[in-house]
Amino acid sequence: MGKSVKSFAVVAVVTVIALAFSYFAGAGSVEIGGYSALYVCGWIALLVNWLAFIPSAAAKTDKFYDTMGAVTYLSVTGVAVWLAWPLDLRGIVIAAMVAIWCLRLGSFLYIRIHAAGGNDSRFEKIRVNPPRFLVAWTLQALWVIFTASAALAAIAASERAPIGLFFWLGAAVWVIGITFETVADAQKSAFKKDPDNKGDFIDVGLWRWSRHPNYFGEITLWTGILIMAIPVLSGLSWLVVISPIFVTLLLTKVSGINLQNKQAEERWGDDPDYQEYRKNTPALIPRPPKG
Repeated sequence: MGKSVKSFAVVAVVTVIALAFSYFAGAGSVEIGGYSALYVCGWIALLVNWLAFIPSAAAKTDKFYDTMGAVTYLSVTGVAVWLAWPLDLRGIVIAAMVAIWCLRLGSFLYIRIHAAGGNDSRFEKIRVNPPRFLVAWTLQALWVIFTASAALAAIAASERAPIGLFFWLGAAVWVIGITFETVADAQKSAFKKDPDNKGDFIDVGLWRWSRHPNYFGEITLWTGILIMAIPVLSGLSWLVVISPIFVTLLLTKVSGINLQNKQAEERWGDDPDYQEYRKNTPALIPRPPKG
């Protein structure tokens, strides 16, 4: 089997997984034309990324990849809001939370990738290979569907629930998460802009508490949204608990901590200060620094 055929097979499998998950997890959502809001959102996520793939593949560039990830989140959230309108307070707040997170992170990633020259080293080999590049875009759609599923289920729930403990607890957890992520990203950006820090690893601010405080914030904020969604989940819609679980696995086992630890060891593995920092600082869950 040729490499291109294998890539298209992966695209087909990922598409089936995305749509099957959206179909079953959308069991408790409002419907349009006999299809649940989550299932419609699954198709929207795929179509947005497939359409963005076409000009990106033609230009052999990935500079809009992260930006289109943000656009996908906004698109599926907007569709869920439209299908479930008018929303209750839970739906309004969660939709706003996703939009705030998305616009903040999307603009941050857009600025970062363009400051780095417009292309991401992760895509160096695949952006010139259309079938493999299509896999990346299809996987981004799946990432959005899994990650946003709890939010979409809450926004588009056909049966609504009174505002109570889960709402306020989840909102507090989300605030902690978005604060950690935003502050950590800002601190790292400021650190890198300082010429005195060129070539150094960051160990200031929240980065003294955790080696990956931005990832802790990301996992925490999606956990908060799941907590807020709990009162409106039932039956197969409980599948959306995958949201923070998926984010955690992605950031700790796939493209996050593992990858960055490898890069850090390559750059600072022989630096005693880095080894001391690594020894005394948690990889993810923050802890007050020693001394």
